[in-house]
Amino acid sequence: EVQLMESGGGLVQAGGSLRLSCAASGFSFDDHAIGWFRQRPGKGREGVACSSSSDGSTHYAESVKGRFTISRDNAKSTVYLQMDNLTPDDTAEYTCAAGWDDGRKCAPFIRIRAFGMDYWGGGALVTVSS
Repeated sequence: EVQLMESGGGLVQAGGSLRLSCAASGFSFDDHAIGWFRQRPGKGREGVACSSSSDGSTHYAESVKGRFTISRDNAKSTVYLQMDNLTPDDTAEYTCAAGWDDGRKCAPFIRIRAFGMDYWGGGALVTVSS
């Protein structure tokens, strides 16, 4: 059974930091791109970060570039999203997603509303207060 389980969400003040974790099981983690997308209140889905398994590259939405960092620990089948300098506009449900990576998984994930992944977690709520 495929599982993606997020943790680390919560309430933080503007300017603060949070680290989300996504623990994966039930599929070949090393062969899959892992991304984080978010759904902000009243807005559509947005792919914010993606880690490619094919070449180790990372991809970010412009809205989070320089503030968010995605990393993966293949030994633990876990992906992290370090979020720094948070603003109230980052308030959202954050969900991790996985897709078999042919080297072309992350770009559309970022550009086309988190398009193209095969598995999704249940989400973690992040609330940033002003």
